[in-house]
Amino acid sequence: MTGVPQQAGSPAHTALTARLRAAGSVFAEDEAALILSVADGDPARLRTFVTRRVAGEPLEYVLGFVDFAGLRLRVADGVFVPRQRTAFLVATAASLLVPGDAVVDLCCGVGAIGAALLQRVGALDLVAADIDPDAVEVARENLGDHASVVLGDLFEPLPDRLRGRVDVIAVNAPYVPTEAIALLPPEARAYEHRVALDGGTDGLDLHRRIAGSASEWLRPGGAVVIEVSAAQSDASVAVFTAAGLEARIATDDEADATCVVAVRTGLPSVPA
Repeated sequence: MTGVPQQAGSPAHTALTARLRAAGSVFAEDEAALILSVADGDPARLRTFVTRRVAGEPLEYVLGFVDFAGLRLRVADGVFVPRQRTAFLVATAASLLVPGDAVVDLCCGVGAIGAALLQRVGALDLVAADIDPDAVEVARENLGDHASVVLGDLFEPLPDRLRGRVDVIAVNAPYVPTEAIALLPPEARAYEHRVALDGGTDGLDLHRRIAGSASEWLRPGGAVVIEVSAAQSDASVAVFTAAGLEARIATDDEADATCVVAVRTGLPSVPA
């Protein structure tokens, strides 16, 4: 958790930490400091925050924002909350980009990947897309005038002008196997929209669909950078390789983060 204000040691912080810890919070001290800071001395607001959090609601929904990759981004009930490990996907994608490049933030959720890329790289020709209308609404607020945010299924809503010229498709598509959703922490399975979690029988249904269409949108040398679990990474590489892309695994052990980087090979077509 980043950006936690200095509330440690106060009686209110100590008491709230104990209450959150008893309710099962792993990061009770940090959460208590953040809640106290956002409540800003308003007893009614503080009571509402604590009641909701102790009942099990994700902290990000309670407060209405998430701190991700140095940014504070709005979230809304039901919309997928960006995970901190996804900052590795951002770093991996950013290493492939220069200002002005064309980027698609696919399955964008709140627009966290796109917003973080804008911060790291600079101005981009950025289009973000998601099938969840609630996510699209939030992403439009987070990205503002710096991106076009469109509603639809994967590549379907993208503007035709991007065909064959995208430098990076950055994507955190759902990759939880359907049967494993029941094993997720309650904050995810009970509160986030299922469409943001369910990756099909083996978790790679969206990877297959993305791999099947990516080359139509990427420029030669352009890449898909897609998050996956370490256990699924070899299978995901095989999916993208079978679709004609040159794929490799990138990992960050400290962040427990894994991505597949799949490059469209070949030379640009030459007009007759």
